[in-house]
Amino acid sequence: MYESGRGRFLVIAAGGTGGHMFPAQALSQEMLRRGWRVSLSTDDRGLRYAGGFPPEVERREVQSATFARGGIAEKMRAPFTILSGANEAIAWFKKEKPDLVAGFGGYPSLPALGAAWRLGLPRMIQEQNSVLGRVNALFAKRVHAVACGVEHISNAPLGANLHFIGNPIRDAGRALSGSPYHQIDENGPIRLLVFGGSQGARIFDERVPAAVAALPAEIRDRLLLTQQVREADQNEVREGYRRAGVLAELAPFFDDMPQRIAGAHLVVCRAGASTIAELTAIGRPGVLAPYPAAMNDHQTHNAHGLVDAGAAVMLPDAEMSVERLTAQLTELLNDPARLTAMATAARGLGAPNAASDLADLAERVANGEEVAAA
Repeated sequence: MYESGRGRFLVIAAGGTGGHMFPAQALSQEMLRRGWRVSLSTDDRGLRYAGGFPPEVERREVQSATFARGGIAEKMRAPFTILSGANEAIAWFKKEKPDLVAGFGGYPSLPALGAAWRLGLPRMIQEQNSVLGRVNALFAKRVHAVACGVEHISNAPLGANLHFIGNPIRDAGRALSGSPYHQIDENGPIRLLVFGGSQGARIFDERVPAAVAALPAEIRDRLLLTQQVREADQNEVREGYRRAGVLAELAPFFDDMPQRIAGAHLVVCRAGASTIAELTAIGRPGVLAPYPAAMNDHQTHNAHGLVDAGAAVMLPDAEMSVERLTAQLTELLNDPARLTAMATAARGLGAPNAASDLADLAERVANGEEVAAA
């Protein structure tokens, strides 16, 4: 499927969440197809989320740290750890001379981007949301191009070279883009998918089982439910569904999430950029619960795009009582025609070719071409 990587050399730098790693994975897959050699630069936490990258991608752990977590001592050590990681990356880049360094956000991307800037290497970043993350904001004017997952970046600095690309999705999602939505049959199974992003969502573990148990019997008895559940909550959630008589498949993480999205009649999920990208490329209706701690509340902005298009409904955490969630699920699952219309609306928002478009931009930057802002 992929080349062995004997050609030009791309370093991808990304942090350890699905929101950063999934679009990075999508670019790695596309660049491998074009004959590039690809390495992933991240920290130890990021490596735990790198399982979906093709085996041809070299994993390279660099030292990094965050100012956002930990105590005072950890925060005081952070700049020295980051500097050490940047020095590691400088030594690596001097030896192997990457043709391009592409950052996808998160503190683990900082050492590689800092090294690329220090050495004057071609470099770009990809921003998934409507608000630049801290590292991307730092480098927005220090890279040759900023690939944007959404059309408007609220905090983009003056002079940043912005290009609207859309958020790239992994090969598995691209293969399923626009796949037919099979409307709920009158007496057939109802497939409900619940997941909370790469790190799970405790509120789903706490409230979805009770909400599902309270559904009318004619819906509950037909449910085939798949839910991403935090490791610590597995037993309690499983027992809740057992008592309700609901067939449920539970796991802390699903590697085949695009296939599960494609097979669902309705998806209950967060509103992270990568989730929205796959939900719209495949075309499935959603109940979106924006992560309330997301920086600048960007997930609410992401969700509004789908709600305004009639592709989803939004149910913020603060409003997600068991009773409200039961009512919302009942309303939607009792209206197969509405779900079909929502799926069609979602598909109209997708950007299934974003990975290819991002790779085109990456190659232009690597070639030293003048990349005019879109």
